[in-house]
Amino acid sequence: MNRLLLTWSDAGTLGPSPAHHGRRPEGDRGPVLRLLDQEESRYDAIVVLTIPAGEAPSRALVERARGRAPRVELRVVDVDDPSDYAKLFRALGPLSAKLKRAFPPAAWATDVLLSAGTPQAQTLWVILVQAGLLPARMLQVIPAAFVPRPHPRAVREVRLDIEGFPEIRALREEVVRLRAEARTRDAVLVGESEPMRFLRARIARVAATDVPVLIVGETGTGKELAARAIHEHSPRGRGPFIAENCGVFAEGVLASELFGHEAGAFTGAAGRRRGVFEQAHGGTLFLDEIGELSPRVQASLLRVLQDGTLRRVGGEATIELDVRVVAATHRDLAAMVAQGTFREDLYYRLRGAIIEVPPLRARGGDIEILVDTFLDEVRARRKGRGLKVTREAMRRLHQHAWPGNVRELRAEVHRWGVFCDATVDVGDLAPEIAAATVPAGGGAGGPGRGAAAEGEAVATLAEAVESAERAAVARALEVHQGNISRAARALGVDRNTLKRKMAAYGLRHAGGAA
Repeated sequence: MNRLLLTWSDAGTLGPSPAHHGRRPEGDRGPVLRLLDQEESRYDAIVVLTIPAGEAPSRALVERARGRAPRVELRVVDVDDPSDYAKLFRALGPLSAKLKRAFPPAAWATDVLLSAGTPQAQTLWVILVQAGLLPARMLQVIPAAFVPRPHPRAVREVRLDIEGFPEIRALREEVVRLRAEARTRDAVLVGESEPMRFLRARIARVAATDVPVLIVGETGTGKELAARAIHEHSPRGRGPFIAENCGVFAEGVLASELFGHEAGAFTGAAGRRRGVFEQAHGGTLFLDEIGELSPRVQASLLRVLQDGTLRRVGGEATIELDVRVVAATHRDLAAMVAQGTFREDLYYRLRGAIIEVPPLRARGGDIEILVDTFLDEVRARRKGRGLKVTREAMRRLHQHAWPGNVRELRAEVHRWGVFCDATVDVGDLAPEIAAATVPAGGGAGGPGRGAAAEGEAVATLAEAVESAERAAVARALEVHQGNISRAARALGVDRNTLKRKMAAYGLRHAGGAA
């Protein structure tokens, strides 16, 4: 990543100096050049700001800095009084936006030097950075008289993520509100089947309370959508909705993600970090795959839920919380409690109310509604070019077991948007869907293949679903040459779920990458 230095000129102005300016000590090159003298101060671009009265002296500074960076430029800010906060802010706000376009944060890391310019200009750097209007690191050049004692280094980073430091509250509250709206806008549970009507009724009753909620259901059924719907329709709906997957982090990292950490708490912890519990203060925290928590993290989570307070990793201060916890899992927590792998007290603390999200195979009447919804997404992406699904293709969709549930169906429809032009027929479906057995003489959900011969063995629904799921897993592994990660993505399930199903069905990947 490229590095940019943004600083006011320290070369002064034409005319008499302000009364508070003292003479620079003999041999003192000023904070800008002293910063550039440091071995670690290597920049790809330097932008020096000055007011009109300081343009001529600042050009000499720019010339001296040219040997320190490939690109050095002087920008004159149209302010006649650099001690006027209002004038400076009106000038620096638009300038910050221009700099972000010229030096995109994705490609440029910006340092702001606080040691040059008037005290008012230095203060406004702090406001712009702390408000997030100017993504940058703040640096201070220590006066030469204080180096090496008490400061061993001439330059230090200024960090203001200290407990109790005033925030720009109006901005923070507006950001929280907008994020909450954006995250819940798509929290729509599509479907008119009886299981979905029952689910929405349960969510409406639970949302009106503030009890913890445990959402259960298979992978891909839409448990996070249900959690977002609970949040959106609750009194906390204007607060933040924070989602965290407990199954993707190692134990030590997960503790930091949940509870935050203090600077120096572990290797790499350069600064303080707020965990998701603090980020969700005043709103809802959704903890997915709660059954994957280690016993140690389970104990810490129980303590937070019981006391309503937490301590960051490596910290001593107690932080009070106002958070509603909604947890989700596809695992049988009651069985895990019986096996001793999940804490019983935590289980009962989480299950203030239980919401079960039905699998797609239990709500077959919703398939066409879901397909239409996902086709609308495809149409928007294709700029109005829609797709039509043939009746035969729709019949195969109804016959498929959908082991990946709604997530698998959505991925399938979006795949059509890539490979189909106007019509989706059986040949356009994924192989495991196209191979689904269609009842003779019956449409989707039809009467089957006629009356079974007397005494003919009929598989139970569970056996049929298991057989279809095993075939789908085996086919995905074959197509992706045993690569578990790619096969999991194709099936619309997470990697750990696929590995458990492989173990259950006695399937192995044929030497592919994991």
